[in-house]
Amino acid sequence: MLQELLTAAVAAGAAGFVYLTAAARVVKQYERGVVFRLGRLAGQVREPGFTVVVPMVDRLHKVNMQIVTMPVPAQEGITRDNVTVRVDAVVYFRVVDAANALVKVEDYKFAVSQMAQTSLRSIIGKSELDDLLSNREKLNEGLELMIDSPAVGWGVQVDRVEIKDVSLPDAMKRSMARQAEADRERRARIINADAELQASKKLAEAAKQMSEQPAALQLRLLQTVVAVAAEKNSTLVLPFPVELLRFLERAQEHPTGK
Repeated sequence: MLQELLTAAVAAGAAGFVYLTAAARVVKQYERGVVFRLGRLAGQVREPGFTVVVPMVDRLHKVNMQIVTMPVPAQEGITRDNVTVRVDAVVYFRVVDAANALVKVEDYKFAVSQMAQTSLRSIIGKSELDDLLSNREKLNEGLELMIDSPAVGWGVQVDRVEIKDVSLPDAMKRSMARQAEADRERRARIINADAELQASKKLAEAAKQMSEQPAALQLRLLQTVVAVAAEKNSTLVLPFPVELLRFLERAQEHPTGK
């Protein structure tokens, strides 16, 4: 009798071990477990840790809750100002409802990828080239809103969307380079003209001041000679005052003693 009890206990223990082995599951910290019992969603989403399912009846699907970084393939389109461009982007999203991510959509990653591509093409058609090049923050917000609106029903939340690169045709690049060069040349001419205007005003003020003090012109002449001599030149150029020429000219027109 005792031997039969021991045999039954061993058999029950072995059956229990086999059952536990078949029913035991481990859900990792970054995952959530969704149980389908005979094809129907059963109970709440299983939290991380050890959990048990009914063998041959329940099926446990693990859903990754980490942030997914998905590159969006380059999309070619025509901007609102009729420029052909190729734009690529990257989408950061994560699952917030594991049950909806499995039930509401067949493949949520593929769905987000397709939605991102169509939204990117739509953004290209609604924007101008200058916006794509310099106003990306606003476009990123619009693109994120377009992707996140349908993704909410799939149990997916879009955290951020970034436009990575904007590729332009070679002809457009050359045209933009010529435009930038012409703009820089225009600014340089304006700066030079403004400098000439300011210099002319200062020179006019200096000439007016010197005209009131004739000795100042002689002092300025001597300063110029000193500056030229400091360069150790073998030839010294001495400016001749125009007033002296005028004095000699008047002396010839009115000779003394006649």
